[in-house]
Amino acid sequence: MQAHASAIDPGELRRAFGSFVTGVTIVTALDAGGRPVGLTANSFASVSLEPPLVLWSQSLTAPSHPVFRGAERFAINILADDQAGLSDRFARGGTDKFSGVTVREGLGGVPLIDGAAALLECIRVATYPGGDHAIFLGRVERFERHGRAPLVFAAGAYHAIGAPGAARSPALHPVS
Repeated sequence: MQAHASAIDPGELRRAFGSFVTGVTIVTALDAGGRPVGLTANSFASVSLEPPLVLWSQSLTAPSHPVFRGAERFAINILADDQAGLSDRFARGGTDKFSGVTVREGLGGVPLIDGAAALLECIRVATYPGGDHAIFLGRVERFERHGRAPLVFAAGAYHAIGAPGAARSPALHPVS
């Protein structure tokens, strides 16, 4: 057990953060040339119902950061529990992440990933500094909820919690 100390060990802090269960999303947008970009993010939160606001954050050093910094619109694709492979794909840099992924166009042409548990189509209203990250605040303009069980992440691994509204045990179940 690590208590508060004057020097924080980043590895230990990461493990402490891992004690908090988060959902898993893929945030998508279009670059200036109209090409789709996307990345896996678990730094997502709802902010307000009136107006409908959400936030997510991205590392300032992420290769796609200039795209998201300049994008007027983005979509939050809340992944379903059978989409861990997509999460892994979009967590990596490099090649065309959308190759073979079924998407459709949302507002402003922003890609929406088929099979997601929910989709939130947003317009960016503000960007805030957050240490080594940028915090994006978006107003939800349109959304869909599909009633699928969400993919969750805790302690460095994916888990499933069962379908929304279904009787389920309080334990998380690992997803392979």
